[in-house]
Amino acid sequence: MRSATPHAERRLLQAAVAIGCLSPLVFGMRGMIEGPAMLIGVDPGASPPDLESHYRYLSGIFFGLGLILLSCAPRIEACTARLRWTAAAIVIGGTGRLYGLSAGDAPSIAHLIALGAELVLTPSLVLWQARVARGFTAAAAGFRS
Repeated sequence: MRSATPHAERRLLQAAVAIGCLSPLVFGMRGMIEGPAMLIGVDPGASPPDLESHYRYLSGIFFGLGLILLSCAPRIEACTARLRWTAAAIVIGGTGRLYGLSAGDAPSIAHLIALGAELVLTPSLVLWQARVARGFTAAAAGFRS
């Protein structure tokens, strides 16, 4: 099977990043607006004010990560550092979730799926972006020859 051209692979990666940023954008915005009440089993106004504030703050950070990912999509081949730092923040957040799981906190299936996205899909996007960036560098070097 023939591999995709650098431009085709770039388009696929751009689509994957655009789709991938929907989760932090949607759930980050929901968390900022609804607070912990967005979670199943948490009644609106039932959480202590400090928990509400902290949840909304962390949701804002999550939303911000989504915006940073979205900003990478148009020139994904040139956004290596930005993508890697954003991915690092997401993976670190996932390790916190993994720690909770190992300590006996059994989250819902949705949070387990999020854990998989944080610790598997996010690093995969970083590796894919590196491949696309190398392809564009090689194509540019060949063009200049």
